Amino acid sequence: MAELGASGYTLPVWVAAAARAALQQLLGEPFCDEQPLLLERGAQQPELLPVQAVAPLGEGRCLAMAVCEGGAALDLTRGLMIWVEAHWGAGEQRLQLMAGEGLGVFADSGELCLSSYARELLEINLLPLLPAQAKLVLQLIIPRGRVLAERTSNAAFGVVEGLALIGNQAKVQQSAGPDALQQALAELQRRLETPEGCKELVLVVGENGLNLAPQLGISEAKLLKVGNWLGPLLAAAAAAGVERLLLFGYHGKLLKLAGGIFHTHHHLADGRAEVLTALAALEGLQGEALHKLWEAATVEQAMVQLELQQPLLAQRLRRRIATSIEQRCSTYLRETVGSSLKPGAALFDRSRRLWAVGSQAEFWFPPPCP
Repeated sequence: MAELGASGYTLPVWVAAAARAALQQLLGEPFCDEQPLLLERGAQQPELLPVQAVAPLGEGRCLAMAVCEGGAALDLTRGLMIWVEAHWGAGEQRLQLMAGEGLGVFADSGELCLSSYARELLEINLLPLLPAQAKLVLQLIIPRGRVLAERTSNAAFGVVEGLALIGNQAKVQQSAGPDALQQALAELQRRLETPEGCKELVLVVGENGLNLAPQLGISEAKLLKVGNWLGPLLAAAAAAGVERLLLFGYHGKLLKLAGGIFHTHHHLADGRAEVLTALAALEGLQGEALHKLWEAATVEQAMVQLELQQPLLAQRLRRRIATSIEQRCSTYLRETVGSSLKPGAALFDRSRRLWAVGSQAEFWFPPPCP
């Protein structure tokens, strides 16, 4: 079996493993608890991935289950059960994918949200096994997907009802682990060594930010994905002579920086409720309204509630959050590397809109011409 070690496999890989086991059952083959998968097109050697169970459902249908293991990564999907229900179908497509419970779909179309890699992984491992003229239908199910999706920013990109299959590679990128930091530092160094250097830099938290930033007019060449290691990357950029720097990410993540938390993975540090309510109190929020802000399940929910009740205060609070992030980052850089760099902060919400822009970030988002 493949050694999971410190770096395990992404969600699409485990979906493909369960799907292959389900197809084997439909073909009348005995259950195999280790499924050989080619992890990319053209791969010569398959990896063996464990599958927990397969159950026939009668009438040409069966169900297979795998458990997602991301290795040592502190990942949302670690230990997550994945079910794939398979049956023979009809129509033109040899492989048809359906979103079951817990799978993310696009709100405007209802179509399953999956990356080209996720689809390709299923095609290269399943289509060669299909009998001639056979058509296979897979319903993908993640029982806890709907609940876990609330801890992501999928809704910011129009994905609802569950987790999206958006992995673009087999191995997990450990955004909370030291490997992610070293990769980002290496990429920063590479840019510094180019003839054009790296005078302007945007540190982006997460894939969603990478997708949204160019749509808001920021050059892709200036984007650097940083995962959760914001503090060390800020310090490295400042020490290297970056002259203008922007932090760009989902508000529920960057809010932590306003409280001096510079490693943002939720398993290691949180404090969002504490930071949010402290800043709201400084803006004058009191009594029951402040208590409701504290009790809200998410930053998104808290701010929507506040905007409905006290829109002017909510507007001031958004600005204070961005300003506090910028001030904390400036202080951090002054104290750690003696830099006078003043980073900007721009935060987006789940509606794909800029939620707050600090004064140092206004350079990156100039107002439209009248």
